[in-house]
Amino acid sequence: QVQLVESGGGLVQAGGSLRLSCAASGNIAKINTMGWYRQALGKQRELVAAITSGGTATYADSVKGRFTISRDNAKNTVYLQMNSLKPEDTAVYYCNADVTYYSAGYYPLRSWGQGTQVTVSS
Repeated sequence: QVQLVESGGGLVQAGGSLRLSCAASGNIAKINTMGWYRQALGKQRELVAAITSGGTATYADSVKGRFTISRDNAKNTVYLQMNSLKPEDTAVYYCNADVTYYSAGYYPLRSWGQGTQVTVSS
């Protein structure tokens, strides 16, 4: 009932920038927290940044001062601006949203995107 579609990944040199986008669609009544996670090869998935519906943002220590999360509630979209990228930022980045959706009633759902590859070359 809810789909998250990410875009904006790619290959960039160290020190460069990328902007990820994630748009939510479906029978959405409300989106609460939205966030970005990443999973590097051979490692566990980790939280990168999250933002509440009111705009309060939290970040992993490893990306503070370099990444900025934002959202457009009217478009059900969350963004991740990534600056000063490092090779250790290389990972598949996943969008996540805590959603209340409607289907003959209101239900909570944690939805995930399909992931987008970010590769930072040294």
